[in-house]
Order: sequence, then C-alpha cells, then structure tokens
Amino acid sequence: MAAPTQTVVCDDFLGFQETLKRMRLIDDRIVNALNTTVPTQSFARQVDATKQCKCLYEEMEDSYKSREAVIKKCISKVSADVNNLRQLKQENPDDGDVLKKLRKEQTKLRLMQQELNVEEVVKDRTLKVFYERCRDAYRPPTAPII
Repeated sequence: MAAPTQTVVCDDFLGFQETLKRMRLIDDRIVNALNTTVPTQSFARQVDATKQCKCLYEEMEDSYKSREAVIKKCISKVSADVNNLRQLKQENPDDGDVLKKLRKEQTKLRLMQQELNVEEVVKDRTLKVFYERCRDAYRPPTAPII
C-alpha cells in the first residue's frame, strides 16, 4: 500500500489536489490496513504483529515524507512564479493581465500552503488510529508518549 511515486504538475491546482488525494490512500484505508495486518486475539500466535505494525508504520512514514516533499516543491515553484509576476507588475503597473495572473497565482499559493495544514490533520488522525491498534505490538521510535 505504499504511496506511488507521483508526477505533480504545480501549475494546475486541481491536478495537484488529485495527486495528493491518490497519495493519501494509505491514510484513507488505515482501518482496513490495520484490520488485515494486525491479528485479533484469537489469531495473535499465527501472525507477527510487531513486524506487521512496523512495516505499516514505515509505509506511512514514507508516504508522509513524499507528500510533504511534493507540497513544498509546488509551494516553492508557485512562490517563484508570484515573485516574478510581482516584479513584472512593478515594471508595468498598468498591465491588467499581469495583475490578474498575479492574483491567480497568489490564490494558488495560499491554497497550497493550506495543504500543509491538511497534511498535519491527516497525519495526526492516521497516527492516532495506528497507535490505538498497534500500541501493544510496536512503538515507533518517534511516537509520542500518550
């Protein structure tokens, strides 16, 4: 269930969101993943819960890192575009097309920055569910003490 490597087009915000949605499948399916990997009490002896939880946690961490990298890459690119448009606006203050493009890019930048907050919420929710099911079998080295 590892996050597939995605090619992200930062110029199209809806495409950017669609890519993130696909990359968040592991978080959307965490309960199912835990139900299939972590055994119930009656099957505990047949499956190594520690190994299963550790593998799932590593998949989740990889997914978080790749999504954060994608978001930050796009924020960086769109920030550069905004700066270029600001410079063009200063050179041509009466150009309405530049102002229109600048506002559009600024809005896109704000939306992408909000995705970092969404990412934190998704990550917290997933880690909470993971901890509830795997706390007896595996404690990640970076896990908070609850």
